[in-house]
Amino acid sequence: MTDELNSMDTDKKRKTQGMFDNVPSKFTFVFGLVIGIAAFSLFGYVSLLTRVSGDSTKAATTTTNVAKNDGTVAGDTANGTNTNSAPVSVKPVSDTDHMEGNANAPVTIVEYSDYECPYCKSFHTTLGQVKDKYPNDVKIVFRHFPLSFHANAEKEAEASECIAELGGNDAFWSYTDKIYERTTSNGTGFALADLGPLAKEIGVDQTKFQSCLDSGKYVNKVKTDESEGSAAGVSGTPTSFVLDKDGNVVQTIPGALPFSQVDSIISQALGNS
Repeated sequence: MTDELNSMDTDKKRKTQGMFDNVPSKFTFVFGLVIGIAAFSLFGYVSLLTRVSGDSTKAATTTTNVAKNDGTVAGDTANGTNTNSAPVSVKPVSDTDHMEGNANAPVTIVEYSDYECPYCKSFHTTLGQVKDKYPNDVKIVFRHFPLSFHANAEKEAEASECIAELGGNDAFWSYTDKIYERTTSNGTGFALADLGPLAKEIGVDQTKFQSCLDSGKYVNKVKTDESEGSAAGVSGTPTSFVLDKDGNVVQTIPGALPFSQVDSIISQALGNS
């Protein structure tokens, strides 16, 4: 009877033995250590991947927001066409606007701009190329849209109106060229203290200019441009509208498109005029 019990007990032990029971303990320890390290590494890799993915998404979102605020091309507006479902309408061009080029040109570009916007600075060069290639076919109209986070832009816009009052249209465009040439942009790229000397350089009486600027005479003019721009759908700078000979908006230029794309838009507009 005792032998039978011993035999049954031996069989039971055999059935319950694990796969590592007959393996040396040193090997079992090393194997377990390797498995543990591998599992920890896998967990760390997954965690890092998740974090990097999240950071990349956040960075992409931030970049897009900055681009939209500052007027760079983003999303489906990159082709330079008007993507609004409803027709776009801007305030008709009049003699009170700042215009450059042939007054009877069949195509007009109305630009809403900010003197401290780096993209506006870049696009001003592009518009210079437009004027060189289409001296008789395109006229440029400048309107104000100073962004709130560009500290000097509002006052520089007012200064341009004082320059125009005292020196005329040519002085206005000379001022605009020099601001974009000299500012480093991003808010305070051109010191407000240098506006008076710049007016004198252009040929405007500096004392009269400073008096005009200090009076705040053109605050409402600048804000009106902003309001009318917002009504037309402007939310960043530069934003420009291409008008046909009848004053209808045929294209929207969203941001600082390169000359090659703007040239294509103008060619198309001329073909439809």
